[in-house]
Amino acid sequence: MSRENIPEHVAIIMDGNGRWAKQRGLERWEGHKEGVEAVRRVLEAAGNAGVKYLTLYAFSIENWNRPKEEVDVLMGLMVDAIVAETDNLMKEGIQVRAIGNLTDLPDKVRQKLNGLIEQTASNHHLTVVLALSYGARWEILNAAKQLAKDCQTGKVKDVEAITGDVFSDYLTTAGIPDPDLLIRTSGECRLSNFLLWQLAYTELYFLDKFWPDFEKEDLYLAIRNFQKRERRFGMTGEQLKK
Repeated sequence: MSRENIPEHVAIIMDGNGRWAKQRGLERWEGHKEGVEAVRRVLEAAGNAGVKYLTLYAFSIENWNRPKEEVDVLMGLMVDAIVAETDNLMKEGIQVRAIGNLTDLPDKVRQKLNGLIEQTASNHHLTVVLALSYGARWEILNAAKQLAKDCQTGKVKDVEAITGDVFSDYLTTAGIPDPDLLIRTSGECRLSNFLLWQLAYTELYFLDKFWPDFEKEDLYLAIRNFQKRERRFGMTGEQLKK
């Protein structure tokens, strides 16, 4: 992996916790617990590599449809991880943000999360964005509704002046650069309602490995693969060379 052309923003769909557990004859919650260990590894690896933003798809809006017992375990693991990792996050200079319909989270989770966001706000080595109760269609629809309200009230006076950048400011990721690289584990090759607007020109990397097995070297290999690609953004190679 070269130290040049490091992706500024890496997003990860952390997939395969349940299947990892099933392969080993374990309960699904044990896969989620091991998944937390993989998060610890990737945070360290991203910081070492020089990545500035790391967005983790931790819990989708659709995940609320899972069995209540599994959701309860996930929420409990989230609280435990927040409490356990606070000191280390401060030591490593990691700032935490969250995107999604956070009002759906249990009060205890939301309170711990808000406390962590506030406590790490001044850290700048690496920004970790947790996508919780998140869905891209929900996000885009929510942004469109808010933009429509601002047009009605006169806050937005010229409809023709609404650009992609203006619309981006209504998304939950406002102020965060779009991902340069998306990694999805478990061998599945789909986006699963994740950052659909923001991933328009993102390089995609699919890994046939369950999330609990994700190692630091896997992130470095993904970055190395990214560095071999030519990002054209709709232009030709000759145009980019000019």
